[in-house]
Amino acid sequence: MEKNNCEKPLYQLVLCACPDEETAVNIAENIVAQRLAACVNVLPGVYSVYHWQGNVESAKENMLLIKTTVQRYASLEKVIKSLHPYEVPEIIAIDINSGLPEYLKWIGSSIT
Repeated sequence: MEKNNCEKPLYQLVLCACPDEETAVNIAENIVAQRLAACVNVLPGVYSVYHWQGNVESAKENMLLIKTTVQRYASLEKVIKSLHPYEVPEIIAIDINSGLPEYLKWIGSSIT
């Protein structure tokens, strides 16, 4: 895996739950077009159970698996928040500590 000089991860997998396929695809297409992500998988059929405003809620959602770089995370988060209908959208970044070197290099080369 490629590492920077500080040995910190360069790449991230960002998770984002969306209320429907239309929202999920819109966000995915926008962030890839803006080169904030190399690839976004849209996973339908996610069933979420969560606490919201003192109640236990549930919803069918679509999950985005977004492959990006640590460097572009702040811009990515801003765009997702601007397009997402939830008051507090799920946007969680997980550092990628290892992976196929060629794939990781492709992520980096796909993002500006």
